[in-house]
Amino acid sequence: MQIYQIILIALFVYLGSIGSIVGNTIGWYTLGRPLVAAFVVGLIMGDVQTAVLIGISLQIMYMGNVTPGGAVAWDLSYATYIGTAGALVFGRGLDTAQIIGLAVVFAGIGGLVGQIMWNISYALNLPLNRVAQKYAEAGETRKMFIPNLVLGQLIGFACRFIPAIIVLTSMTAASAQGDFASLIPGWVTTTLGVFGGMMASLGMGIIISFLFKKKYHIVIFLAGFILVTYFNLSTMAVAVLAIIIAILYYVSITSLEAKRGEVQ
Repeated sequence: MQIYQIILIALFVYLGSIGSIVGNTIGWYTLGRPLVAAFVVGLIMGDVQTAVLIGISLQIMYMGNVTPGGAVAWDLSYATYIGTAGALVFGRGLDTAQIIGLAVVFAGIGGLVGQIMWNISYALNLPLNRVAQKYAEAGETRKMFIPNLVLGQLIGFACRFIPAIIVLTSMTAASAQGDFASLIPGWVTTTLGVFGGMMASLGMGIIISFLFKKKYHIVIFLAGFILVTYFNLSTMAVAVLAIIIAILYYVSITSLEAKRGEVQ
């Protein structure tokens, strides 16, 4: 990676985690989502197609990620930006499944670093409460933005931009030693590919467990799966077919209820 690419990716690691300046909608809920983050990394590194394939897998994997009570189980911003960048840097010569598996490994590294930095950020922000309290007691409400916005964002920037720079620079230095495919045995790359597929399947399984409210929903899911797999229909065609069936079902049920009302 070039130095400007490292700086830009590290900057987005910061922007993808914040709820101010660019807003919570643009920051955490957009730039911080795996698919969007992977697309941004692809634009920066010049390989959007591979990056989006990585992003889709990571998006499925982390779809069920929650932070109950403020507990940080994983850091999506760190995980996706670092994971996608690492996979693109070291993934030369590997197939798509192996690249996704590699992205999972680097996402784990990035997510772990992000988790540590979140806790450090929480600790560093504690003294800011005292600064804000002093301004409040003195009636200097106009200065409240200093601890809440300026100092808080400086801490957040330092805890995300700087570590991301270090991690990305280390990856770039390591990649200069040779192609990743020639540095590791074949069984490792095969394991990465299998592991990446398993993680994506696990993420999809979590989503399906939330979507299936009744047992017959499984039949609907399997019908769509068969149409795509064995009849070679695109997902768009299956979606349109599902909409048509839903409309016909709604109209038939409505007509049947209307006739029952007339009979009564």
